[in-house]
Amino acid sequence: MSKIKKIGVFTSGGDAPGMNAALRAIVRTAVYHNIEVVGIQHGYNGMIKSDFIPMGPRSVSNIIQRGGTILKTARSSEFMTREGRAKAAANLSAQGIDGLVAIGGNGTFQGATLLYDEHMIPTVGVPGTIDNDLYGTDFTIGYDTAINTAVEAIDKIRDTADAHDRVFYVEVMGRDSGFIALDVGISAGAEYIAIPELEANFEAIRQKLTTGSRQRSSIIVIAEGCFNGGAMDLARRMSEFVHLHYRVTVLGHIQRGGSPSARDRVFAAKLGSGAVEALLKGELNVMAGEINNSLVLTPMRDTWEKRKEIDSRLVDLAQILSI
Repeated sequence: MSKIKKIGVFTSGGDAPGMNAALRAIVRTAVYHNIEVVGIQHGYNGMIKSDFIPMGPRSVSNIIQRGGTILKTARSSEFMTREGRAKAAANLSAQGIDGLVAIGGNGTFQGATLLYDEHMIPTVGVPGTIDNDLYGTDFTIGYDTAINTAVEAIDKIRDTADAHDRVFYVEVMGRDSGFIALDVGISAGAEYIAIPELEANFEAIRQKLTTGSRQRSSIIVIAEGCFNGGAMDLARRMSEFVHLHYRVTVLGHIQRGGSPSARDRVFAAKLGSGAVEALLKGELNVMAGEINNSLVLTPMRDTWEKRKEIDSRLVDLAQILSI
């Protein structure tokens, strides 16, 4: 074990269900190893403004079931400057913080990498993002809850679509990746799934909507990063040559909220605890992830520089099941 005596923990970027469960595991694992914990509120903004609070086992009681993050999260334009990062580093040093655990996504990890490169502050990341787009882990915290939230909503939309013989274009989150859309589309029995990784086949969509029983109700799932304007743009294009009644539903931020699933709670606990132990063992600037049910440490820079690929078998399965 290293000589770390006090760590800081913070959440940054978009919130994800399970962040609180990860925080709980981080604090209690650190205390178990006789390490002090300081919570940094409002992410990198809190580092710059010295928004620190001491944390112990009781300060993370009754949070495992809560969505969002009790430490709050915020964007920080000041931290994007070298001067802002120097101020953050000075504040961490004044608190006697020897290392950090960062819960967030690629923007969070890019910030942590800059802090390490410029001020040698060791950080271990915990992947907290519903997008599941980070390289170095099979899943990310919040992903399971988000897709279950979206599937539940689409199941209800399906009832209305069927009752009115309408086409529903349903937009889910995923600006740069189609992980959510693909899993949600298969789970909800969508007739077509549009993801950023694959070029949309407008003729295939038209056939899905106009062949046989599909002339009645259909569900098209679209990742928000597709086309120029997500589901609204696709619906407009298709209406030019498919004359069916349709509606557009953008699920939006409901996918971020809510109580985390049991799977996300267990996953967050494993990664949060693993991140603290990695930091104590002297690991520097890595992310704690899970691949094939085993804890894996990935260089933080790789998590956003290397692309996490969509499972081509799921793409094929979606096409087979939507005939």
